[in-house]
Amino acid sequence: MRLVGDNVEVGVYPIRKALELAKELEEDLVEISPNASPPVCKIMDYKKFVYEQKKREKALKAKATKVIIKEIRFGPNTDDHDYEFKRKHGEKFLKEGAKLKAYVFFKGRSIIYKDQGEILLLRLARDLEDFGKVEQMPKLEGKRMTMFISPKKK
Repeated sequence: MRLVGDNVEVGVYPIRKALELAKELEEDLVEISPNASPPVCKIMDYKKFVYEQKKREKALKAKATKVIIKEIRFGPNTDDHDYEFKRKHGEKFLKEGAKLKAYVFFKGRSIIYKDQGEILLLRLARDLEDFGKVEQMPKLEGKRMTMFISPKKK
């Protein structure tokens, strides 16, 4: 096996010799790359190695951006004033960097106004095109017609 380490001469050693060296230094013999030919091992403090690896993963996870989805609900016969009010909220959400899920909810027999719901969502997409782009066009799923708008990059 190939042996690497901070205070060990790099080279190819038999397993017994590597274990003896690790015992002398009071550290652990850790297999780094088992699929290599010959396998690569390193003499190190294993607990410290695991701790630092977890710390690194945690730091990467903290840097990852979380996607926030805000929803706006419309009815098929939403009035102009209500539409403007909700459009302003959608604009604010997109400026903050959140994705926007706009949907029209059809109650009871209002499903016959599918075309009005689609027109409403397309109007919203047109009004918000300066702040975001349509990720998914209006799509009817059961009693809901849904559309996704993602914010434009700054």
